[in-house]
Amino acid sequence: MSIEALKKRFDRDRPMTSITIRMPEDVISDLKRVAPLPEFSGYQPFMFSALINGALQSLQRS
Repeated sequence: MSIEALKKRFDRDRPMTSITIRMPEDVISDLKRVAPLPEFSGYQPFMFSALINGALQSLQRS
């Protein structure tokens, strides 16, 4: 992935879509406990970052 494409991934002004995901309550509790540690404001931004990072790694392998 090019640097320009990567920069676009972190553009906060791009269109967003809300989704719903079902997760076990204990996983959400763990995310809420761990998320503040690496400077995230809550578990949702932490999950978003984890999803983006995982997707980028998968794209680089393919």
